[in-house]
Amino acid sequence: MVDRAKKIIAGFLVAVLALSGSVYAAAQEELGLYARGAVLMDGGSGRVLYGKEESTELPMASTTKIMTCILALEEGTPDMVCTVSEHAASQPQVKLGMVQGDTFYLRDLLCSLMLESHNDSAVCIAETVGGSVEGFAAKMNAKAQEIGCVQTHYITPNGLDAQDEGGEHRTTARELALVMRYCLTQSPKAGEFLKITQTPSCTFTNTAGSRSYGCTNHNAFLQIMDGALSGKTGFTAKAGYCYVGALRRDGKLLIVALLACGWPHHKGYKWVDTKKLMNYGLENYEVREISAPVPGTDSLPVTDGQQEAARIAVQTESGAENAAGTPIRILMKPEEQVETRVELADSLAAPVSAGQQVGTAQCLVDGEVYASYRIVTKEQILKRDYPYCLRNVWETALL
Repeated sequence: MVDRAKKIIAGFLVAVLALSGSVYAAAQEELGLYARGAVLMDGGSGRVLYGKEESTELPMASTTKIMTCILALEEGTPDMVCTVSEHAASQPQVKLGMVQGDTFYLRDLLCSLMLESHNDSAVCIAETVGGSVEGFAAKMNAKAQEIGCVQTHYITPNGLDAQDEGGEHRTTARELALVMRYCLTQSPKAGEFLKITQTPSCTFTNTAGSRSYGCTNHNAFLQIMDGALSGKTGFTAKAGYCYVGALRRDGKLLIVALLACGWPHHKGYKWVDTKKLMNYGLENYEVREISAPVPGTDSLPVTDGQQEAARIAVQTESGAENAAGTPIRILMKPEEQVETRVELADSLAAPVSAGQQVGTAQCLVDGEVYASYRIVTKEQILKRDYPYCLRNVWETALL
């Protein structure tokens, strides 16, 4: 029997290449960003390409509304009727100016929410979809956990500064980028989200048709860079200027998230930082396809089992089976190294359960774990007991 005890199969998949010259090839601290918290993320893989205090918890202002929008799209319907409460109508500027008791269609309030960032529309949406602001906030926090945001805490649907028993309304630059990535690439309503956030302007009325409203998209980034895809601005006195936006160009999906990026009289800082980070990603990273780890065998020997071997499979973190060698698409610098590691048991002792973990596999990018996998058995194998042996002898004798 080949000894596989805790065997580690490791190999380099990508050789070190020479770094090409670039105006942004300097160290991260030399980018000179205005934002206190900043992230450049590979929207396809979720990998952080550049970070500055990316895990520091900070207020997020109206960038909150990307979560409000995607939740409303997922749990509501475009023609859902939203009734304006006294609480919604009393929200501070910026606001649509809705009147208590009036009604609107959800599709129209989502344009108000994302184009003009109206605070009263956010509360009206939350109360309709979540039953109350508190109920909707609970949904926001549950969705954040689902996405992988463990440092984010939502209290309001509009991003106004607030505090409760869970602490302040907050996120991190990294987790804000993760929420945008979800909105654009993972949500079943990604297409609708993108359509709303790309709308230049819209006009609508209340359901009775007695009042008319017009909204213009205030995401200036859509006109700043070729390939600009989506985004949301934000500001409160405590949060400062915030922004989260995305760009698609040359096969790359780049997401930038900025928190505490200046205060009044420095409104343009967020556009300077966004362009700088987007250009850094465009000029320094290239699309690569790397192979997912494979065990090197499709089965393991089983001692005292009714079968001699158990078939195995590699599973992703979600539990889905990963086809051997399925390529992973990721943005990498030319000189970055990739390594795969597989740790596998030598053999198994019956009984063996279906789905029993027998090893792990990892894909490392530049020394950091990028993806982890479980290696599991594909079938149940019972122990070779006395009744089994007797039945086997009997069946053999009949042949």
